[in-house]
Amino acid sequence: MITATGLAARKAALNSAAASCVPSVSGGGHNTPDTATATHILDALRTVQDPEYPGISVIDMGMVGDVSIDAQAGRVEVELIPTFSGCPALNLIATDIKRAVGAISGVAEVSVLVSAAAWDPSMLSQRARAVLAQEFGLAAAVSDEPLVCPRCGHTGLAEQSPFGPARCRAVSRCNACNEVVEVLRA
Repeated sequence: MITATGLAARKAALNSAAASCVPSVSGGGHNTPDTATATHILDALRTVQDPEYPGISVIDMGMVGDVSIDAQAGRVEVELIPTFSGCPALNLIATDIKRAVGAISGVAEVSVLVSAAAWDPSMLSQRARAVLAQEFGLAAAVSDEPLVCPRCGHTGLAEQSPFGPARCRAVSRCNACNEVVEVLRA
């Protein structure tokens, strides 16, 4: 399980200018042509999309915590951080992770462990934030950052309801363009 220290370090890295949204990967060992490497695993995870937001990978969503590789045994363990507890898409995402990582040469077994760590929008990559705004009209509630209207770019959003169409969303209204805006939240 990811530790509080590890989560804080991950958030700090994601918020830095050079944030790449890469989870920590341990293991590997002796590499042969049939051995899965960290690069192979991360590339495979980048193909797994959040089913609610097609085009955004679980890596960009910040949903992948630690990844452990036992290259000798061909085992990979992936920590999945849900955007909220009880997310109905967890089984689908876990299945997609197992399929993508399991397709790598040298991988015999893939385990996906659902983390107890709390996800929050600060774990989103800049790419995910941009796609959420442009393609889905969603703002991301990141602490210490003003909410930005994805339609007009104004920073004055007023919360209308903490309850949106999904448990991980709230509803706000833009003070400039008067549009209703869904806000992705923890």
